[in-house]
This record gives sequence, C-alpha cells and structure tokens, in this order.
Amino acid sequence: MKHFFVVFCTAGVNESERIARLLVEEKLAACVNVTEVDSYYMWNGEFCKDREALLIIKTEKSRVDRIIERIKEVHSYELPEVIALPIVAGYDEYLAWIESAID
Repeated sequence: MKHFFVVFCTAGVNESERIARLLVEEKLAACVNVTEVDSYYMWNGEFCKDREALLIIKTEKSRVDRIIERIKEVHSYELPEVIALPIVAGYDEYLAWIESAID
C-alpha cells in the first residue's frame, strides 16, 4: 500500500501547529488535520488525563520513517505516540493529490 496516514498526539495547540507546519513545509505530509482530544493513560504507574492535540498526517509509505524521525527530533514528549496505518481505499483524485503535494 502506497498511501498512509500517521496518527500522533502532542501537548497542546502551539506544539501541534508547529509540527504540522514543519511536516507540510518539508513535504513529508500532504495535509495534517489537528483537533483537540482528552487523553487518558497510565504513565510511570500513575493515571493521567491530559488535553492534547491529535494530528492526522496524510502521506506516502516512503515518508513514514522520516516523519517519525522528525517528530522525535522536535517533540517535547519522552515517548511520543506515532502510529502509521495504511489507507486501503479512498477517492482516487484525493490520493493522487497526496502524491502531487509531497513530490
């Protein structure tokens, strides 16, 4: 599968906007959607609840490893959540746009 989206949570809107812009400007992503979410999780044996920003990053498989590396370089978290999933189907013209936007 050629097209992927990467799901990623980060601390707050300021950091998410900076990372989204970086990924698009460096042509690692065609588009990044950002929305606020409440995250509930265990960290170091403690229950945590945080308001975070969820990024949905549209890209190609060939760029996923570089996206992960860039996120690790610029992200404030010790262990950032970065999950890549294949796009198994979609509107052909939109998928073609993803390719053209990151070439």
